[in-house]
Amino acid sequence: MNTNINPKSLELIADLSNAFGPSGFEDAVFDVAKKHCGDMAQVTDDCLRNIYIRPNKPAKGLPVFMLDAHCDEVGFMVHSIRPNGTLRFVSLGGWNMDSLPSSKVLVRNAEGRYLPGLIASKPVHFKTAAERSQGAAPAISDYIIDVGAASAEEAVEVFKIRIGEPIVSDVQFQYDEEHDVMIGKGFDCRIGCAALIEAMHRLQDEELDVDLVGVLSSQEEVGERGVKVAVNQVRPQIAICFEGCPADDTFTEPYAIQTALKKGPMIRFMDKSIICNPRYQRYALDLAEKQGLAIQSSVREGGGNNGAMVSTALDGIPVIVVGVPVRYIHSHYGITSYYDFEATVQLAVAIVKSMNEEIIKSF
Repeated sequence: MNTNINPKSLELIADLSNAFGPSGFEDAVFDVAKKHCGDMAQVTDDCLRNIYIRPNKPAKGLPVFMLDAHCDEVGFMVHSIRPNGTLRFVSLGGWNMDSLPSSKVLVRNAEGRYLPGLIASKPVHFKTAAERSQGAAPAISDYIIDVGAASAEEAVEVFKIRIGEPIVSDVQFQYDEEHDVMIGKGFDCRIGCAALIEAMHRLQDEELDVDLVGVLSSQEEVGERGVKVAVNQVRPQIAICFEGCPADDTFTEPYAIQTALKKGPMIRFMDKSIICNPRYQRYALDLAEKQGLAIQSSVREGGGNNGAMVSTALDGIPVIVVGVPVRYIHSHYGITSYYDFEATVQLAVAIVKSMNEEIIKSF
C-alpha cells in the first residue's frame, strides 16, 4: 500500500484534531469542513450542527450512499463556580476517569476566549490517612478545574467564566513522521472525519453508481443524537459509519487482539449497540482481500456507535462501521497512524466505487 504522506491530508487531520468541538459545540469543526471541502462540495449544517457535504456534481436518481463520521469529541461543561474560584464541572461523554488528574484544559469564557486551566483534586499533602487509603475509583465530582481565580467574584468578573460554557483538552496535534505516530486529542472521531473528507475528495471525479453524501454528525458521545436527525435528512439506501475506535493491542492477550495499530481499519461484526449487516460486512471483507487492502475484523463486547441508529432508521439501512484504530480514546491524548488513515480511505473508496443498486438490494 502506498503510504506516502500527503501534506494536505496531514493538515486536514491536524485541523480537525485541534478544533474545539465537544458535544453540542461543534461549530469549529464546521469551519474546518468548509475550509477543506469548499472546492468539491456544498457544505451546510442544521440546528444540531450536523454538517452535510454534498458534491458539486450530485448523481441524482441513484441510490444514496451516506458516509458518516461524528464530529464531536468528549469534553466537559461548567456546572458552577465554587466560592474559592475553582470550577465544578460535568462530563460531555464518557471519560476514562484515570486520565483526568493534572491535565490541561481550555475553558471557553463569556467573550469566546479559551482560558487555560488544570483539572485538579485534593493534594496528597492535605489528605487524611483514610482518604489516602481509599481504593474506590474517582468520580468526576472529586475533581475541580482551576483557571487561577482566587474567588468566585474574580472568576466571574475578571475571568468572565459563566455556567454552561464548554471545556476541552488543551492538546495540539503532533506527527512523528519517522515512526508514523500521530498524537492528539479528539481522534474519536476526528480521524474518521478526516478519512470521510479524504475519501470524498478521491471520489469526486469518479463515475459512480450511487449518489454520495457525507455527514459529520453531532453529539454522538452523548447518545448518537445528531445522526438521528441527519439520516432523515439524507435518507440513504446504504451507509458507512467511520469511527476512531479503541485499539486493543496494548492491554489484550495476543490471540484476542482485533484492533491493532498499523494493521488497517477495523470493521466490527457487533458491539453492544448493533449487529452490523452480515452480508455487507462479508462483502467488505471479501473486497478488501480481493484488492489486497489492509483490514481487521472484530467482535466487541461493549461500546456503541452511530451505526446502531442508522441500521434501524427509515425501513432499515445496511451499514458497516469502519474504524481507524486509536489508542487511549476518551482520554486527553490519543495515538494513531497515518498508515491506518490511508488504509481506511482506500477501503472506503473501493467500497463506494464498487457499489450499485443490485448489490445494495442483495444486503
